[in-house]
Amino acid sequence: MNEHPAAKNTMIINGVPLPEALDEQMVRDVVHGFYSEIQSDNLLGPIFNGAIKPEEWPRHLTKMCNFWSATLLRTSRYNGRPLPPHLAIPGLGEEHFRRWLTLFRATVKKTCPPEVAALFMQRALRIAHSFRLAVAFNRGESTLGIEPILETSLGPSLRGEVARGS
Repeated sequence: MNEHPAAKNTMIINGVPLPEALDEQMVRDVVHGFYSEIQSDNLLGPIFNGAIKPEEWPRHLTKMCNFWSATLLRTSRYNGRPLPPHLAIPGLGEEHFRRWLTLFRATVKKTCPPEVAALFMQRALRIAHSFRLAVAFNRGESTLGIEPILETSLGPSLRGEVARGS
């Protein structure tokens, strides 16, 4: 008879144990909360609402839950290619990525404990930088001057300040 409780499988990401609080429900809460903000944002709302028909939003939200689950929880539910739709957006620039990151930061800070919010933000910052480089490259622009957007350089994270378009 084994008297030791079964060892809990702790996932290690980049040498750090994944916070226990991070689960599928938290991923869902972040994704749904974030895209609710996006849809009503004066800069990003028209882009997303123009690209995603109202009846397609549930499918998009499921796809984004799968993306973030695969990204943070290492599930295998996402098998898409997130970059191509972004390459098709004319005029997509740094201001759009800054707003995306600002809204995302506000959502994860509101939804997650600090260590999980930090994990989401680390990934989001890397994704934003990668996408900015790919957009510039795709347009035939130089990528040499594209610096990563740092979280400390983002605008206010309070909902009221973000909604006013800061």
